Amino acid sequence: MAEIKKIATRESYGNALKELGAEFPELVVLDADLAEATKTGIFKKAYPDRHIDCGIAECNMMGIAAGLSLVGKIPFVSSFAMFAAGRAFEQVRNSIGYPHLNVKIGATHAGITVGEDGASHQCNEDIALMRTIPGMVVMCPADDIEAKAAVRAALEHEGPVYIRFGRSAVPVINDNPDYKFEIGKGTVLREGTDVTLVATGICVDSALGAAEKLAAEGISAEVINICTIKPLDEDLIVKSAKKTGKVVTVEEHSVIGGLGSAVCDCLCAKLPVPVKKIGMQDVFGESGSAAALVQKYGLDAEGVYKSVKEFL
Repeated sequence: MAEIKKIATRESYGNALKELGAEFPELVVLDADLAEATKTGIFKKAYPDRHIDCGIAECNMMGIAAGLSLVGKIPFVSSFAMFAAGRAFEQVRNSIGYPHLNVKIGATHAGITVGEDGASHQCNEDIALMRTIPGMVVMCPADDIEAKAAVRAALEHEGPVYIRFGRSAVPVINDNPDYKFEIGKGTVLREGTDVTLVATGICVDSALGAAEKLAAEGISAEVINICTIKPLDEDLIVKSAKKTGKVVTVEEHSVIGGLGSAVCDCLCAKLPVPVKKIGMQDVFGESGSAAALVQKYGLDAEGVYKSVKEFL
C-alpha cells in the first residue's frame, strides 16, 4: 500500500506565498516575529524586501497592513490564530473589516493540534470571531492542495479574508485532476444517502475515515468538504440534507460559532433537519500531543464514527 502524503497547511501557505510573489509584485507579507513557525520565512528568503517583521506587536501589524492596502499593496499578515484573531480582534474589526480593506490574514497553529503549547495557544474560537465581522471571508483548507488554492483565491479576491492553517502534517486528499477551488463553494467527496457529514480543515480526513467505517456496517454517509465557512455553500448543504435527512458537522473548533453554527443557521432557515455538531464542546484544550488530543476529543475517524453511530 502506497504511503499517504502528508503536509502541514502552514507549509503550504509559505510555499504558496513564494509562488505568488513572482506573479504579483504588489504582494507583501507581514509577520509578528514568527516567520519560521508560520512559514512566511519561505517568502522572506525569496523576497526579503517585501517581508516585514513587525515584532511581537500583532495589533500594530494589522494597522500597518491596512495602510499598505491603501497604497495599492496586497498584504498578507501572519501569526498564530490566537494572536491574529484573538489578540488583534479590535484592529481587524475596525482597521480592516469596517473600511473593507484588501488585507488577507493567514492564521497558523489553529485548534488543538497546536498540541503541547496548551490551552492558551490552542485557538478554538477564531472562526467564530472572524465570522462576525461583516464582509470577512473565512476559509479553513483541508490539505496542501486546497491551502495553496485558497491563498491564490484570497489574493485575487477584493476585500478582507481570513484563512486558518494548521501546525501538524495532514493527508493530501484533493490530489485529483478534476479538483477546482472557488470561494463559497463546497465539494462532495463521497456520495451517500443515510447521513451527511459536513467537515472542514483537518476533520475532512476524519469524516472520510468515519464514512468508510460506517459503510462497513451498511450506513451510507455523504461527505462534504467545506473550506469556505463564510460565505457558506448553502445550496450544497440543503441539497444534501434533503437527500439524507440528517446532518453531522465536524470541526477542530468550538461547536459554538464555527462551522456547526453556520450550518445550523442555514438549515434552520431553509430545511430544518436533525443536526449533530462534533467539535470542542464548550471546553478549553489542554497540553498533549496533537494525535492524543484529537483522539481524546473525538475528532479522529474513530471518534467521528462513534458520534455518528450514536446520533443515528
